[in-house]
Amino acid sequence: MNWGHPEWLYALWAMIPLTWLVLFLARRREARLRQIADEKILPVLIPGRLPKRYRTRQWLWLGAVALSLTALARPQWGFQWEEVRRRGLDIMVVLDTSRSMLAEDIKPNRLQQAKWGIRDLMRQLKGDRLGLMPFAGSSFLQCPLTIDYAALAMTLDDVYAGIIPRGGTAITQALKKAMESFENSGEADRAIVLITDGEDHEGNPLSLLDDLKKNNIRLYCIGVGTLEGDLVPSEAESGQAAGFLKDRAGQVIKSALHEDVLQKLAMGTGGAYVRSAPGDLGLERVFKESIANLKRDERESTMAKMYEERFMWVLALAAGLLLLEALLGDLAKRRQEAA
Repeated sequence: MNWGHPEWLYALWAMIPLTWLVLFLARRREARLRQIADEKILPVLIPGRLPKRYRTRQWLWLGAVALSLTALARPQWGFQWEEVRRRGLDIMVVLDTSRSMLAEDIKPNRLQQAKWGIRDLMRQLKGDRLGLMPFAGSSFLQCPLTIDYAALAMTLDDVYAGIIPRGGTAITQALKKAMESFENSGEADRAIVLITDGEDHEGNPLSLLDDLKKNNIRLYCIGVGTLEGDLVPSEAESGQAAGFLKDRAGQVIKSALHEDVLQKLAMGTGGAYVRSAPGDLGLERVFKESIANLKRDERESTMAKMYEERFMWVLALAAGLLLLEALLGDLAKRRQEAA
């Protein structure tokens, strides 16, 4: 036997206190009747009173409630094989892991907020393939496109600022590698989600617009940080407390969000740009409002067991118990009227 919503089975535990309450009220009712009159004259005062029938009606009602809860759990037995075709989209997340992503203008820091946002995105996906590519001064494919979201979540946990040995921020190179990670077959839209503070030290990302459009790739840019910016924490040196990152002139570096290029990249490919906010990266919203509506490609088909729904039989039995309980009550009423 299979259950469509097994969580409803836990509701059956509520039958224990409910049964106790019903039986307690019934016993109290009988005790009060005996206080009013002697047991021998109660049938004369209440002609339709039949304690055994009353208890039977109670058990019928309780049985109907238990069966109704069981029906909500959707019992299933018996199955047939059906071909299931999956339709999906390819989404590559390009994540900035440069030192500037440790700035704390978005709490707890930009990179952690981005990782939480990617996890929120994974909860929205159903059959879409997702990949992960961290980048800084260079980039590498951390997780190829996959529907194994649990495996991707594990690789996401391993991402940290400095995972790329080469410092800096090379958005152009990262986007080129992301484009190469897609398969050439199929007519479905492809999406690249670029999560960065917008700082770019190498290349010109806008030069990729023609290639992105030619390959049917839409770019969704998430700007992480604030326009005011914040200081970038530095690694603690031996015996010294951690301070802030400084340039070669010894000046403290302040990193701010650069939106111009990100907005042009997104608009130029038919994508979207969103500026993150504290507690909301904006990626989940972008998926619901835009990415979810993109053209999907048919994936491989598989044979799946489709279980037969049997809850209607359980509901019919519950209805039968309620009908019987009502008939017993009707018989008692008629007997009382006849007397």
